[in-house]
Amino acid sequence: MVVGNLNASEGCDALVIGAGPGGYVCAIRLAQLGKDVILVDARASLGGVCLNEGCIPSKALIHAAETFEHLQHADSMGIVLEGTARIDMPKLKSWKDSVVKRLTGGVATMEKMNGVRVMQGTARFLGPNQVELMQDGRPIMIDFEQAVIATGTTAIELPFMPFDGEFVIGSREALDLEEVPEKLVVIGGGYIGLELGTAYKKLGADVTVVEMMDQLLGGSLEPEINSLLNKRCKQLGIQVLLQHKAISAKPGKLGEVVVEDKDGKQKTLPANKVLVAVGRRPNTSKLDLATVGLQADAQGFIQVDIERRTAVPHIFAIGDITEQPMLAHKAYREAKVAAEVIAGHPAAYDVRVVPAVMFTDPEIASAGMTEAQAREAGYNVQIGVFPLKASGRAMTLGAPEGLTKVVVDMDSQRLLGVHIAGPQAGELIGEGTLALELDAFIDDIGHTIHAHPTLSEAVLEAAEIALGTCAHFASPKR
Repeated sequence: MVVGNLNASEGCDALVIGAGPGGYVCAIRLAQLGKDVILVDARASLGGVCLNEGCIPSKALIHAAETFEHLQHADSMGIVLEGTARIDMPKLKSWKDSVVKRLTGGVATMEKMNGVRVMQGTARFLGPNQVELMQDGRPIMIDFEQAVIATGTTAIELPFMPFDGEFVIGSREALDLEEVPEKLVVIGGGYIGLELGTAYKKLGADVTVVEMMDQLLGGSLEPEINSLLNKRCKQLGIQVLLQHKAISAKPGKLGEVVVEDKDGKQKTLPANKVLVAVGRRPNTSKLDLATVGLQADAQGFIQVDIERRTAVPHIFAIGDITEQPMLAHKAYREAKVAAEVIAGHPAAYDVRVVPAVMFTDPEIASAGMTEAQAREAGYNVQIGVFPLKASGRAMTLGAPEGLTKVVVDMDSQRLLGVHIAGPQAGELIGEGTLALELDAFIDDIGHTIHAHPTLSEAVLEAAEIALGTCAHFASPKR
């Protein structure tokens, strides 16, 4: 295919399309392995959704909200604040943006240090070894030997409630608000909606979460953790409407959202902002995949093998456009696998587990099978559940609401899953993930000395409960 008025052309060994967590890591690793690399992205700022409008800015906002909420209860520890703490949203936003700028700038520096050529523009395939990059309305042809597609995802819009950037917003706009909305309605009780809804509740908003399913977070939680989450939402004053769906939204000084329950009964919710967080879809529709013999599935995902190759051997795909789960750390690993395969090294995406962390309240982290999944798979299941109310460290943190749960195969004594709810759950899940990756036995954890007093002891205690040897919480003898 020939495009007229060609103004420029480039060539490289490896082209990476998309500079999110998967793309920017892949480009760096390829360069480390001696490849001539071009990294292209539509944004001027590298890092994709994760660094610019997702993982990083949302965690900054969540941390600020948690700090503010802790101040409201500091008097219980004997900390007396003179006057009333307040939120300065422009200053909070400025701090959040400074964190993002520092990290995205760091990514750009690393690309430059490794000799990666970075180009801004929107790419589409013209043939099996060429893309067109539109840069300020000017086409640039890039010839490549091998390519990696890492274009990430876009927030899903409700057709009857499209984003307008003012009243109906997505997570990107929710992280850029100049003031805390008086009334916030969140459509979608997944991790994005619940994380941001909880943060804004702690910052002072009146929050209602509307979820079509009968459980929050897609029903993926252990029942013990689900109970804790629902209890905490009530304590915070978040109204949760399960088995409800949004019908319409009407903007105004105080707008309205109409929702409907499973029996068809409708109610109207007042709202200053409506945050729609009902999922994300792969950015594959504008790549012209057919020109290289590829086709995304009905959901927009590109199928790949264990090396992250697509059906076209010299074209790879990584990150959120390949398969669930849509997580940055999964993309990091896929990026290195693809880069090493391209460079001729033996590599494969053969991980046992991908951990998941939800920065809700309580913080929730999970790796491996749930109890229900293990039973459904036919394992002879034993569990160990250790409540944080029996943890000395959790008590000293003023955070006794939480638990650690392990799922074990009784017959082999192998660990099948680890699930944590409570402070620093995202940090603690690393131990469980490593144990599962190494196919550990439960006594590998139970016989490993954990420092005292720490939250990590809860993992040890849960293992000991499963073994019947726990001294700090009642457990059956075995």
